[in-house]
Amino acid sequence: MQGLEFHQGDSSTSDPAETIWLVSGTGDGPPLAQALLKRGWSVLVSVVSEAAIRAYPSHPNLRFEVGQLERDEAVDHLLRSHRPQWVLDATHPFAQVISSRLQRRCRAQHQPLLQLQREAQLPALGTRIHWIGDLKELQDMQLAGERLLLAIGSRHLARALRHSTASQHFARILDNPESLRLALAAGLEPEHLACVRPGALPEGAIERALCRRWQISRVLCRQSGGITQQIWQSLSQELGLPLIQIRSPSANEPTGLSREAMLRQVGAPHPRP
Repeated sequence: MQGLEFHQGDSSTSDPAETIWLVSGTGDGPPLAQALLKRGWSVLVSVVSEAAIRAYPSHPNLRFEVGQLERDEAVDHLLRSHRPQWVLDATHPFAQVISSRLQRRCRAQHQPLLQLQREAQLPALGTRIHWIGDLKELQDMQLAGERLLLAIGSRHLARALRHSTASQHFARILDNPESLRLALAAGLEPEHLACVRPGALPEGAIERALCRRWQISRVLCRQSGGITQQIWQSLSQELGLPLIQIRSPSANEPTGLSREAMLRQVGAPHPRP
């Protein structure tokens, strides 16, 4: 299939009965993969970029598929090629298109699928949050004079800039060529960009340093759950930093399983008859 590239831990072919296909990013994916490997699974991980692989542990039973799953045919191809015992959807809560595609194609092929539900992060006392449902609501906010840090993913930067009335914009993006290309195409100045490799420093250290260096007065982020949301809510308390947070599409209708429940459900591998 075009657009897909495979990386294997070794040259051997895994027994399909021992394979789990994990579709994830660099947040929930690495700890999930590590837990599955410890249980004896062979794990195939779908990631968007080569850079994301660096966040994962090195293991002979860990393989990667790099590229966008932009078409139903790409999902069908991987299901037929690897015949996984389970498919685990641990994508970002805002990745609704890929989640919907996985649900549709797995249902069509009678493939067992589990979806990860990130735990809701309740704002602690002192966290300053202005909730919005869509980026277009930025145009109704009084942001004149603000130095706004965009922590929303490179694909959404152009739309955020169209609606934001902030005086200056900055962005934290992933350290890969596509993210940089999108950020520059959106109109952000090179000196207002930080290309960050996930896990490069202790959690929150980079975000704290950027806010101080750039004298950030507000942060635009997403209700993504997990460690990223924890970091921004913690910095809001520590630095007195107001957050503009985009509400998760599934905030009112949570679906899926917790990480612990998902691991209990898949258990340990067992050969098919």
